[in-house]
Amino acid sequence: MKIVLTGATGFLGWHTRLRLSALTEHEVHPVSRQNWSELGNLLANADAIIHIAGVNRAADDEAVERGNIELGNDLAAAVASSGRALRVVMAGTIQVERDNAYGRGKLAAQNQIAKATLSLGGHFVEVRLPNLFGEHGVPNYNSFVATFIRAVIGGETPQINDNPVELLHAQDASQALIDGLDTSATTLRPRGQHTGVVAVWNLLKEFHRSYVPIGEIPDLSTRFRIDLFNAYRAALFPGHYPINLVPHSDSRGSFVETVRCCGGEGQSSISSTAPGVTRGEHYHLTKIERFAVIQGKARISLRKMFEEDVLDFEVSGDVPVAIDMPVGWVHNITNTGDDVLLTQFWSHELFRPDAPDTFPEPVRRTAEESDQ
Repeated sequence: MKIVLTGATGFLGWHTRLRLSALTEHEVHPVSRQNWSELGNLLANADAIIHIAGVNRAADDEAVERGNIELGNDLAAAVASSGRALRVVMAGTIQVERDNAYGRGKLAAQNQIAKATLSLGGHFVEVRLPNLFGEHGVPNYNSFVATFIRAVIGGETPQINDNPVELLHAQDASQALIDGLDTSATTLRPRGQHTGVVAVWNLLKEFHRSYVPIGEIPDLSTRFRIDLFNAYRAALFPGHYPINLVPHSDSRGSFVETVRCCGGEGQSSISSTAPGVTRGEHYHLTKIERFAVIQGKARISLRKMFEEDVLDFEVSGDVPVAIDMPVGWVHNITNTGDDVLLTQFWSHELFRPDAPDTFPEPVRRTAEESDQ
């Protein structure tokens, strides 16, 4: 299926593109501000649209409302011009149930897009989303969670009103959008975690107290804790890494504690790698994975999906450190020394062959791959 994905470089757009890449064989055509004018041409050969592009914040409420209406009008006009029966899945919001600028703008856009889609015999699906959070959210724009994460890392205490809130991770929102590609329903309403604003702040402080000083992994006994921790540690990358590990040495040799985990599952493994060999070349959607070289020299390389820049960490067993792989980043490890490399790999969950959460992708892409 050929899918046009609007808002592809934004927060939810990146997560949706990541999930489409990992779990489907769909041909995805990303649309952002840079190529918005190409929307009509792209729809001429598309089978479906996932519409995420929107305006969350602006100079005033009128600009928020107007911005969302204009984006909706553009897409409705492009659908009408295509003359084709398309499936359109729109990232909606629970704010349409309330009288505010964002909700009014999204509802007006939704009505225009649905009208254009249905008039040509297409199928329109609204995915009504609650508050979202996740990796690479922009503070003061995408989510209060991203704002809190920046504050806790910066040693600040934000003004907090303790309200109840329903939070959905961006990967779960993305799955609901993907589900919209083959449902007969016209509305999908994924459910998130019901919690409180202060409870979220307290969890982030708990993570920060243990993770930053010594790299201790916090209690990961629930899915919500895992998702929130992944969002938190993504904001620390790459500046916080590598994590220095403390060797304890005496006449017998050395002891290094590579992982401390306060709760949940966990699995450790040791690998040996011959000189010049590279391991990895994959990414994850939820898995927390730690690399710790215990003997030899290595280069650990990472690249955020859909971007080109590669980050390299030169590491050695002589100065033990750990690097935790952020989700959605392709990573590998290469033996750069002359001897066998020994590496400890740790994951927060047991390996499950039926759901390994491991998706192949090269860290360094060829010129041809970069153009795709």
